[in-house]
Amino acid sequence: MLPGRYLFVFMVTIWGINSVPAHAEMIHVTIDNLVFSPAELKARVGDTITWINKDIVAHTATARGDWDVMIPANESASLVLTKAGIVEYYCRFHPHMKGRLTIAPE
Repeated sequence: MLPGRYLFVFMVTIWGINSVPAHAEMIHVTIDNLVFSPAELKARVGDTITWINKDIVAHTATARGDWDVMIPANESASLVLTKAGIVEYYCRFHPHMKGRLTIAPE
């Protein structure tokens, strides 16, 4: 390999290491007895939230204008958080089920 290529490979490697985003978190919310638990949590843009439905009925995690995740009975569903802010969400089938996410920028 030519000396100029060594420098190029070195620079690309350093650039690649510095451009790797912070490690995204996996956040779990359990649904049991018609309750999101935890009901309030903090996350960051890029994190994945997974709702685990332990009930015998389907639920949703719905944030008006942002997302609507269907969570079948005894299954789970996930969503990658894409924007910062405070998000209030609920189940369309059981509107008394509510949750709140505080999402920080990356």
